[in-house]
Amino acid sequence: MTQFRVTEAAALLGVSDDTVRRWIDAGRLTAVRDGGGRWMVKGADLAEFAREHANAPEVEGVALSSARNRMPGLVTRVLRDGVMAQVEIQAGPFRLVSLMSREAADELGLEPGVLAVATVKSTNVVVETTRR
Repeated sequence: MTQFRVTEAAALLGVSDDTVRRWIDAGRLTAVRDGGGRWMVKGADLAEFAREHANAPEVEGVALSSARNRMPGLVTRVLRDGVMAQVEIQAGPFRLVSLMSREAADELGLEPGVLAVATVKSTNVVVETTRR
C-alpha cells in the first residue's frame, strides 16, 4: 500500500504542508500516524481527494472543449524555422513543448512572455511511476 508524508501530499496537490495539515485536522483528508508520529496519507485516499477537489482552470475567452487538461502558462521560448515552430510553455512547475506550423505560431503571436494555454488531448500518454 502506497502512503505519502504530508510534504509529499502537499507537493502532489500543489498546496502547502500547512494546508494539508489543516485538511487532516478538519477531517477533510484521511490520514494516520506512523510509528514516528508523522501523518501519512494512503495513496488511494489522496487520489480520491485530488479527484473530488480538482478545479479546471477557467480560461477567459475559450469556448467549451472536450479536452480536460488545460494548463495556463507563460511562453518561455519560441524556435522558428522555415516551416515549423517549437514553443515552450512554463505552466506552474511544468514545462510543456509544442511543435506546430510556423504559420500557426505567427498567427497566435507566440513570443516569450505571452500568456498561453497548453491544452492536451491525446490518446498516447506515457505514464511512469517510481517503485515505493
